[in-house]
Amino acid sequence: MKGYIKTIYCIAVAALIANCSGKDATHLPDVVDYNFHVRPILSDKCYTCHGPDENKREAGLRLDIAENAYQELKESKGKYAIVPGDKVSSQLYHRIHATDSSELMPPPESNLSLTDYEKRILTKWIEDGAEYKKHWAFVVPEKQALPANNVANWSDHAIDQFIYAQMRIQGLKPNPLAEPAQLLKRVAFDLTGLPPDLASQQIFSEDPSDENYERFVDEYLNSQHYGEQMAVPWLDAARYADSHGYQDDGLRTMWPWRDWVIHAFNENYSYDQFITWQLAGDLLPNANKEMLLATGFNRNHKITQEGGVIDEEYRIEYVSDRTNTFGKTFLAMTFECAKCHDHKYDPISQKDYYSAFAFFDKVPEKGLVGVIDASFADPPNMQIEDKDIEDLLHFVNKKDTMKLEVMIMQDSMGIRSTHVLNRGQYDAKGDTVTFNTPTSILPFDSLAYAPNRLGLAQWLISAKNPLTARVFVNRVWKQFFGRGIVHTIGDFGMQGDLPSHPRILDWLAVDFRENGWDIKRLVKQIVTSQTYKQSTTINARHLQKDPENIYLSRMSRMRYSAETVRDHILATSGLLVPEIGGPSVKPYQPDGVWAAASSGRGTLQFYVQDKGTDLYRRGMYTFIKRTVPPPVMLMFDASTRDQCEVDRLNTNTPLQALVMLNDPTVLEASRVLASKLLNENISLEEKINKTFQLILCRLPKDKETLWLKEYYQSQFAKYQNSMDEASKVVQVGETTLDDEVAVEELAALMQVVHTVYNMEEAIVKT
Repeated sequence: MKGYIKTIYCIAVAALIANCSGKDATHLPDVVDYNFHVRPILSDKCYTCHGPDENKREAGLRLDIAENAYQELKESKGKYAIVPGDKVSSQLYHRIHATDSSELMPPPESNLSLTDYEKRILTKWIEDGAEYKKHWAFVVPEKQALPANNVANWSDHAIDQFIYAQMRIQGLKPNPLAEPAQLLKRVAFDLTGLPPDLASQQIFSEDPSDENYERFVDEYLNSQHYGEQMAVPWLDAARYADSHGYQDDGLRTMWPWRDWVIHAFNENYSYDQFITWQLAGDLLPNANKEMLLATGFNRNHKITQEGGVIDEEYRIEYVSDRTNTFGKTFLAMTFECAKCHDHKYDPISQKDYYSAFAFFDKVPEKGLVGVIDASFADPPNMQIEDKDIEDLLHFVNKKDTMKLEVMIMQDSMGIRSTHVLNRGQYDAKGDTVTFNTPTSILPFDSLAYAPNRLGLAQWLISAKNPLTARVFVNRVWKQFFGRGIVHTIGDFGMQGDLPSHPRILDWLAVDFRENGWDIKRLVKQIVTSQTYKQSTTINARHLQKDPENIYLSRMSRMRYSAETVRDHILATSGLLVPEIGGPSVKPYQPDGVWAAASSGRGTLQFYVQDKGTDLYRRGMYTFIKRTVPPPVMLMFDASTRDQCEVDRLNTNTPLQALVMLNDPTVLEASRVLASKLLNENISLEEKINKTFQLILCRLPKDKETLWLKEYYQSQFAKYQNSMDEASKVVQVGETTLDDEVAVEELAALMQVVHTVYNMEEAIVKT
């Protein structure tokens, strides 16, 4: 196994050197490796007809498994697709070079073709022995030895040693450390989603030592806001929302489950416990209400409340959603591709899919239950009493005496048998299947694991499972560096990207598991590395050698998430209500958005904006109606929560600038902060300095100060000559207008603050 990992690393290094040495793109590598060079070609160009999908397989030829590729062709006696070491006897060689279109592979009608380079790769691979290797992600990770080629003047941190080894291959050097103000801002936002306060900025500027930095890291890890920040990506994966979806899209109450997720991160539940409770808390011995509440993870999918639907059709959709979410969230595998047929690229058969489906198919549920806006949750469900909150569920932020009921999981083992569904049709039952998992990942040992979701959770956290730890470590890595070690966060399969740093991925995965699946420890490892602390400065060599910053010789600049953009504005203005948990809220939203997409039934037909403190809650608590997600959040690439999503888009559009310029929340925050500054007995320059420190966590440059002072003076003169316009400008938002400040001063300073909010670095990690 160690030899296999070493081979992967050596091949990766050779590929990296070739890619960055200025050689022609058609230069063949000295060693053609199956995983790094051959399999991507076969997967893209051949597996559609000659891959795992038996129903679509042509000529009985399967090219993804060695013994099948080497055997005699079923339709051509005495001929073989691949003869290792002998290209002349290999039909694959002749077919990819054929000039007759009836012989050419891939066939012209497939709209696929091989480049000359790809043909040469396959030819050299055959000549070198056509060695097949197990897909890297299906090999159990082993803890790699730390590289010995580090430099003494950088860092002996494990992450840094691995990263530096790859940098050196690329001819890159680490960036200098970020300025103290930048670094504190970065780690505060990454760990809590909120900016550092002025006192913290002052303390760290006076002592930016590693020891003091680590004290701030610990402080943020112990903050209650840490759990909120870590919960947001998990809510995306769990497809959490406040409505059921489909056309009627009625009200749903699952926010107590969201409160539990925040609580679990804050209490640092180990990852194995975290996923076991969510998958199978109801099946644990002496399961309590907290364990039951955690299983709401499985019930966050869409549910129909429309009359006339076929009950079984929608029930099957719910089970499929749970199965697909399981595959993507925990294994980074595209299970959904095998619902209707064998997977075309990965070794997951349709039988495998429905064998995994069986774990989620024993719930006594119906496709259609209740009516729109029902006061009860669809069964199985659990009522949360005030006494439960006092005794156990103290983290549930219940605000009133109304009945609180949430959906949970519950199995009835004898309720039904599970069948393969031909073409995925709910009423086309095929062979009966029972609990199982794809053997290509790890066989499900019925002697070791219980035949239910608890056994499935135990299978996930087994030391023999090659994916679970890798997938989570990779997702956390992406959360802090903006890019996963495996770039395709949700796909570790044949079509997914190869890891940029295979050794560090495996080292971290094993280290994570060996140290009790400790999430806070993993996060601290990342943010205390020199790799994380580097500046974001880009030089010409970076752009030439590594424009995408794959090898991390600098820190990546990334725009904040949709939730963080909102939170930052509210926090720096003093408007933020930092309450943890509770029901979702409805802040400012354009009129008529819900009504335009409503079925005309239920309480969610029209958007009723909240009042008071509920207007100023964190972005993660914004009410999500699936058919009409919050428009401002969507502009900044928030998930629609329609299905499991483990990797958000990252776009840059003019609409985002329009939001920052015109959104009532931004304008109100600008007015409120300006009002506070005007009530302080400080100079204009000091007001500008404080604005910069609050919003950008740094002092302005001299040019910035001069420009903003001139801008303030021009705006003040304008509003002095037009008091009506000044009054109109400041009439935004529902917070009370301060009568103690002159309206022309307020309007002018509000424009200055608004300008700073619209600077790029106000919404970008620097």
